[in-house]
Amino acid sequence: ITQDIKNALEKTNLKSQDIKYYLIHQANKRILETAQSFLNESWDKFPTNLQSLGNTSAASIPILLDELNRSGRLQKGDLILLSAFGGGLTAGVAVIEWSY
Repeated sequence: ITQDIKNALEKTNLKSQDIKYYLIHQANKRILETAQSFLNESWDKFPTNLQSLGNTSAASIPILLDELNRSGRLQKGDLILLSAFGGGLTAGVAVIEWSY
């Protein structure tokens, strides 16, 4: 996922510091720590619910996004990077701008 994140940032002409939150598929903490270390960003930019919900599979990013929204941690104009992967060779990254 680190290469996918790097590619997405390059293609959007963004720096890691431009992203408010990195929502990474919540498969395990090691993956989240690797992404955080690779980007050399604060752990605060990598919200997690893994400790309370475990691996919720394909629902992990939507659940996390909803939790951030409901808790008031998202503001209009925030840039959020979503990164997910699955079995086999499936992976995807999206950068979204929060508009609410």
